[in-house]
Amino acid sequence: MLHSGSRNIGNMLAQRHIETAKELMKLSQTKLPDLELSYFVQGTPEFQAYWHDLQWAQHYAKFNRDVMMARFQRIVEKHLAGGKPTKPLLQVNCHHNYAEKEVHFGEDVYVTRKGAVRAREEDYGIIPGSMGAKSYIVKGKGNCDSYCSCSHGAGRLMSRNKAKNTYTLDDLIQQTQGIECRKDEGVLDEIPAAYKPIDQVMENQSDLVEVVATLKQVVCIKG
Repeated sequence: MLHSGSRNIGNMLAQRHIETAKELMKLSQTKLPDLELSYFVQGTPEFQAYWHDLQWAQHYAKFNRDVMMARFQRIVEKHLAGGKPTKPLLQVNCHHNYAEKEVHFGEDVYVTRKGAVRAREEDYGIIPGSMGAKSYIVKGKGNCDSYCSCSHGAGRLMSRNKAKNTYTLDDLIQQTQGIECRKDEGVLDEIPAAYKPIDQVMENQSDLVEVVATLKQVVCIKG
């Protein structure tokens, strides 16, 4: 499994559009509880520009993952398959923290999945645990009540700062026994105990996805 987003350019585009939205709210004298709730009106040029850039960033993120996986596959073929090309049984490339235009309950809507992935009946997804726990390859069940979504991962039990203030380097080493990974204070916020138990998370969403494969990492690279 590997992960890459839009490599910060998505964040830069978002910040630019957010500032535009705030200025529009001020010009139109729209009253909001907080200026951070600024928005674009569908059908306006500003909305179309934002949606165009958002889709571009999401495609860019997917392309990043395609390139990374292709390079990794070549390394595996060179060192583990004697140079012979390999053909994977299944490839899964899914977004999380993204927006998409879909049809739900007979209506065209914009769905934002934060910490979630799409889980229609034909969709395969990845639900990772912490760097010390199992991860899952799943197939969606198309549950309409969840807008055909499931969780992206275990989710945090505590914030990054709280994890750093709660656990020690010795705790990290103990909790990642048997796994080749960074074991320094720079990744203390990723300690397994800072995340929810992945088995319980999977049980709680058994009506959303079925498990296709269970993975247990032996190497975990943060970078």
